Amino acid sequence: MNTTLRKSVLGIAGLAFAGGLAAGPLNHGTTTTTAAVDTKPVVAVQADKPGVDKGKLIPHGVQGTQSHIKLNDEQIGNVKAIIAATKKSGMDERAAVVSIATSLQESKLENLGHLGDRNDHDSLGLFQQRPSSGWGTPEQITDPQYSTMAFLKGLKQVDGWHDMPLTEAAQTVQVSAYPHAYAQWEQQAADLVAEHWNS
Repeated sequence: MNTTLRKSVLGIAGLAFAGGLAAGPLNHGTTTTTAAVDTKPVVAVQADKPGVDKGKLIPHGVQGTQSHIKLNDEQIGNVKAIIAATKKSGMDERAAVVSIATSLQESKLENLGHLGDRNDHDSLGLFQQRPSSGWGTPEQITDPQYSTMAFLKGLKQVDGWHDMPLTEAAQTVQVSAYPHAYAQWEQQAADLVAEHWNS
């Protein structure tokens, strides 16, 4: 994506400028890595639950080596909040997969407060959104529903996001310093959506 398109997308999403987030991998918890999965569409482990459209979870197959972390109750609660906000936004399971994978990369699904010395920017919440970039107030950004809906508002403005690889769609909204890092969370995000979409 060129810089003009990114600025346009972020401007439409109501963001102040294309500076995006001070994103980067955070080393919260334990991350395990599994072997790369081939590029055929992969059916998530829980994707046989009634009402979940298997084809919408990972329509293009995962890219590259996949990572996985064990989630605690707070992180599962944040998964459910992201799914609820996705439904409220009128978006489908694929949007929830993109959102959860993005949050896994940005915060490991933890609702981050001020990061202090670990980050020289004002990134907060599930998506490391920045008040200074126009994402909202600190109180809004640390509200899981608000922050998810802000992310989804940006995603909706990305032409063809549904047909993009997950990492490209996420990067167009986030403008991260690590644009390919989102891809590693696609399988876990799909599994979580399959498990919790109808719960």
